[in-house]
Amino acid sequence: MSRHYDVEAVRKEFPAAERMVYLDSGFQAPLARPVVAAIETFLREGLESAGPKSVWLDRVEQTRAKVARFLGVSADEIAFTKNTSESMNIAANALPLRAGDSVLMIHGDHPNNTYAFLNLKKKGVRIDFLPMTDVVNAETFLPYIDGTTRAISLSHVTFHAGHRFDIESIGALCADKKLYFVVDVMQAIGVVPIDVRAIQATFVGCGSHKGLLVPQGLGLLYWDQTLKELEPAYLAAASLAEIPDDLIARPDRLASSPTARRFELGNFNLPAIHALGASLDMIEQIGVKNIQNHCFDLGDHLLAQLDDLGVSLIGPRQRQHRSPHIYVVGLPATEWLSYFEEHGVRVSPERDGIRISFGMFNTIDDVDRLVHLIRGRLSKKSFKAA
Repeated sequence: MSRHYDVEAVRKEFPAAERMVYLDSGFQAPLARPVVAAIETFLREGLESAGPKSVWLDRVEQTRAKVARFLGVSADEIAFTKNTSESMNIAANALPLRAGDSVLMIHGDHPNNTYAFLNLKKKGVRIDFLPMTDVVNAETFLPYIDGTTRAISLSHVTFHAGHRFDIESIGALCADKKLYFVVDVMQAIGVVPIDVRAIQATFVGCGSHKGLLVPQGLGLLYWDQTLKELEPAYLAAASLAEIPDDLIARPDRLASSPTARRFELGNFNLPAIHALGASLDMIEQIGVKNIQNHCFDLGDHLLAQLDDLGVSLIGPRQRQHRSPHIYVVGLPATEWLSYFEEHGVRVSPERDGIRISFGMFNTIDDVDRLVHLIRGRLSKKSFKAA
């Protein structure tokens, strides 16, 4: 049962949730029936008519509009990419950073956000890392800002322990100090409500195979359209303001699109975009706040059970600082991962233990099944100190 929506009805849309205790949506969400149906429609159209391309491209724009509404922005500020890593690299290379400029980041944040900026060291840009703490907000960054600081980049929710950073206060700080602000929302989107205008970000990027329920291979990028100085590091016909009708490249017509399409390179991942349109319909019907609150309830239940067992949580416990859906428990992955797999429970190994990550379809019974397995093994002498 859930206090927030009919979780049993939602669960029926995820066959994998009936076959196993799936607690690994932070790695990849299982497919839902409406998502599969959208992909099958695309495949059937391609099979029967070799592809109604104009119809498919119309659906791309319909999905772009859905993404924009979901994030509270304009469709002209949304670009489709391949994944979070590409989105972060596009953002890092679009910022007008020069030798001597510095970027502030959090040590231990997702590597593919970090690498996108570390790659700028070859241009003479300095990357300064702040320590990871349970609470990260504007006050965390303020003492580190100096005359060389040009940007801050970090995740909204961390993948490895579920920290939920105060990105709105950091965005306000960046606006006050006139810094660029780049946010990776991969582990938040679809589970945590996101108001991009309130974040005041320059770029917001993510993939779509976790909270957005889509197979791998599709990413999103928001760009603050008022920042016209931010140009892509590459050029393609699709990214131009004026695409020549005869498709002959002209050196005197190289202006970038005035929209976020300036960051797109051409052919889209059409089946994944079709899938995203269906998943957004599903998520919005349930409500992101409802999904968040349901996952918080599952997390509260998990924490109470872990406390009863004397098993530690890695990362923040308070709701205002933790993600609703990601929890890392202090059980060594080398000793516990195969045990869970053998008993039909899907989780992930993480830096400091086992990561449990909830989806909209999980129930209290899923948590209780996990806890039952932990309790049973801890009751054996060889695992009492694990």
